[in-house]
Amino acid sequence: MPIHNADIADVFNEIADLLEIQGGNPFRVRAYRRAARSIGEYPKNVRAMIAEGADLKAIPAIGDDLALKVREIVATGSCALLASLRAQLPSAVVALLRVPGLGPKRVRQLYEQLHVQSLEQLEQAAAEGRIHELHGFGPLTEAHILANLQGRLDKSRRFQFAQASQRAEPLLVWLAALPDVERVEAAGSLRRLRDTVGDIDILATAREPAEVTRRFVAYDDVSAVLAHGPTRASIVLRGGLQVDLRVVQPACFGAALTYFTGSKAHNVALRRLGQDRGLKVNEYGVFRGDVRIAGETEESVYESLGLPWIPPELREDSGEIEAARGAALPALVTRGDLRGDLHTHSLASDGHASLRAMALAACERGLSYLAVTDHSKRLAIAHGLDARRLAAQIDEIDQLNAQLAGVTLLKGIEVDILEDGRLDLPDAVLARLDLVVGAIHSHFDLPRERQTDRILRALDHPSMTILAHPFGRLIDSRNPSDIDLLRVIRKASKRGCFLELNAQPERLDLMDTACRMAKDHGVLVSINSDAHSVAQLDNLRYGVNQARRGWLEKADVLNARPLAQLRPLLARTMRSPACETSGSP
Repeated sequence: MPIHNADIADVFNEIADLLEIQGGNPFRVRAYRRAARSIGEYPKNVRAMIAEGADLKAIPAIGDDLALKVREIVATGSCALLASLRAQLPSAVVALLRVPGLGPKRVRQLYEQLHVQSLEQLEQAAAEGRIHELHGFGPLTEAHILANLQGRLDKSRRFQFAQASQRAEPLLVWLAALPDVERVEAAGSLRRLRDTVGDIDILATAREPAEVTRRFVAYDDVSAVLAHGPTRASIVLRGGLQVDLRVVQPACFGAALTYFTGSKAHNVALRRLGQDRGLKVNEYGVFRGDVRIAGETEESVYESLGLPWIPPELREDSGEIEAARGAALPALVTRGDLRGDLHTHSLASDGHASLRAMALAACERGLSYLAVTDHSKRLAIAHGLDARRLAAQIDEIDQLNAQLAGVTLLKGIEVDILEDGRLDLPDAVLARLDLVVGAIHSHFDLPRERQTDRILRALDHPSMTILAHPFGRLIDSRNPSDIDLLRVIRKASKRGCFLELNAQPERLDLMDTACRMAKDHGVLVSINSDAHSVAQLDNLRYGVNQARRGWLEKADVLNARPLAQLRPLLARTMRSPACETSGSP
């Protein structure tokens, strides 16, 4: 894909940012910033200069070393140095640079002194008053950071994805039933599969637009009509969710869908690409002068910019443009790729269905294996299993597997990770299982160092397989625990353990950026329903959504493997000779 001067400048600016966050040589940082500015403002097309054999050192601030990197960027879309720097930091750290008032120096302070690695951790640090204690910040800066984050994430006006989609889907069906409607689709954060949704955008094409808006405001779930015109309308549903409808011309439907899907940062990047090509990109189409050259489909919009179509869930300006240029967009995992579910519950603890019922329901959903992972005894509220009851369940599963066809039950446990990192059941009974899912269910507010050490010790246990819902967050009701995810992922990689993406709609834990970090370090993610009933097996769809936002492919997902390939991976975690337990209660 063609590389423009602005793209080279972006690479050099990101290198400078990452070097500064890491405390790199200030002269080197300034050299990259000067090079970025120089190339960004240079009147000649650098790619054309290279094709013509021109000397790149004619560009101010470009010497031999930077000239080589410019050639590398033009040839590949990036450079090895940037990839190396990105690998040395959690990918979410770069997102901190987008918070107003935070530059690389301040991000470095937050990262090194408070170990802040994500927007969620930044918000928590500001809310707890820890930021103003850093040199050069102060109470006013801390208040501004918190206000910016709350304005951006405003939890009081956001809905879990499952809540929003469950309200949007019947409304879309209601609109599509109108004979005049030709196309109707949701856009915005719902289409990008965000774990929370602020409002819903719907786009439609129709022969009689006014008929569509009339039907829209007459929907039976409407509690208030905010606006009603011939091509636009806004309503509030009874649950408090705002929905905006726009009826557009077929010739610009693709452009409008691209624009209203967003994100804002992705759209800005597309407009910049268009400007580099002498094009104007907006919600009505892609224009060369006054002539619309694309816009009927999203594919035509991206093609006009020299890009393949980019899946909506990747459109966050987090590397998807560069990946598209380099033909390196991931083949995102799908629900159909999942072969099993490795975290479910039965009547034995706090589930609502028998082992047989859960197994048959899994088979009906196209799964070939299901891990039964009832709670351990420490979680008394869930009627957790002690060693005796777990041993009895192991025997029951063996007997049931001899009778089942088309699905295999795996023997597991969701064992509590105690405050000191030990596991809640004796080693002897854990060793009889196919897998052990370790989870934190208490002491969520431990300081970062203690919480991280607790998890690391659990991962060192020779029977530990999967770390469940690693942050322990509950959307809207419990903040993520403060952990050093990079250390946890590195330990999981070394130990050969796996991380869970818990698909319960109120959890969706791992977050998308954490999924991507696990992928970057080669740690497989298990997308699990955490089902406590037959119906909750369908939670897997929400987990797949989150995984797609985290750039996960089929090969990155543990339970996308058939059982024959899965068993050896599980067995290695259950019999690791390199790790020794310090004892269980």
